[in-house]
Amino acid sequence: MARGLLYCDYLRMLTLTDDLGHLSYVVDGDGPPVVLVHAGVADHRMWDAVAPDLAERHTVIRYDLRGFGESAPPTGPFSETDDLRRLLDHLGHERVRLVGASWGGRVALDFALTHPGRVHSLAVLAPPWRGYHWSSEMITYDEAETAALASGDLDAAVRINLDMWLRGPARQWEDVAVGLADRLRGPMRTSLVNQEVVGEHSQGGATGDIAGISVPTLVGIGKLDVADFQDIARRYAAEIPDATLVEFPTAAHLIALDAPAELVSVLGTFLER
Repeated sequence: MARGLLYCDYLRMLTLTDDLGHLSYVVDGDGPPVVLVHAGVADHRMWDAVAPDLAERHTVIRYDLRGFGESAPPTGPFSETDDLRRLLDHLGHERVRLVGASWGGRVALDFALTHPGRVHSLAVLAPPWRGYHWSSEMITYDEAETAALASGDLDAAVRINLDMWLRGPARQWEDVAVGLADRLRGPMRTSLVNQEVVGEHSQGGATGDIAGISVPTLVGIGKLDVADFQDIARRYAAEIPDATLVEFPTAAHLIALDAPAELVSVLGTFLER
């Protein structure tokens, strides 16, 4: 692991200001640029156990999506694809390797569809599928979160999301690594506080055909994740022409938290393609 790199330190974060607020980001390492896009229940710190190793061979860029972590909630209509393009332009990177987790995976896919010439390779970990017909389990989760937020019980909404996205449906809390829930609770709370304003102003994603993605693509899924996402991962792997499916036996939805060493091993080989 890279020595002397102080990850998870907001004092090191840089700011890109625009008319809608600002994006916060951090850059480490040297080499071909890699962008890590966090899940919709986290922020850039979800990559803390992965980024140092990648930074030994790459310039690693992590940023908080608008309304997450230290990035300001939007004050008007915005596009996450445009935000990523603006950040890359600001940093002077024309072409990058993209890695996205969960909703960050969908952002990465949309960017690859919108700006194909700017993506060298693509790795998506448990990304959602737009228009997917969710199972009763997912609908029950969504209804429980909605009810908690509507009643003003933010703590309950956080617990519901920790159960779904960190613990998952296939294990008990004693099977989850000690400390992970505490690490995720703050970022998750921020995401829930800003969820309504982000949803109100988000302009949606790309509408292109994923069969047109022509760069090397890795699709990752945790074997302990919700069945819906395992089905979605296999669908992406089947429909993206140069895609490889990798399963992580000890991970639920948030692979970078559950299996960082295994993820680094897989990404280390993939990013050298």
